[in-house]
Amino acid sequence: MRQYKYTVIIEPAEEGGYIARVPALNDLATEGETLKEVKDMVNDAIRGYIQTLKLNNLPIPEDFFKEKPRIHKLDLIHR
Repeated sequence: MRQYKYTVIIEPAEEGGYIARVPALNDLATEGETLKEVKDMVNDAIRGYIQTLKLNNLPIPEDFFKEKPRIHKLDLIHR
């Protein structure tokens, strides 16, 4: 079985919890209340997405990012 690796972007959701997106898979998105939950959810979503592509004989996209993206954290001060 081939293993696929995709860049996942996880961000805090405005209403709480987290949102995970996979840009290479048509910006596939899911959410979860905790980091563990959102990671589990995005893994399941990726598996389901790839399975659907295979069932429909569609090509499976490669990841956009060939290198790890640079991540910058910003501390915002609310006034």
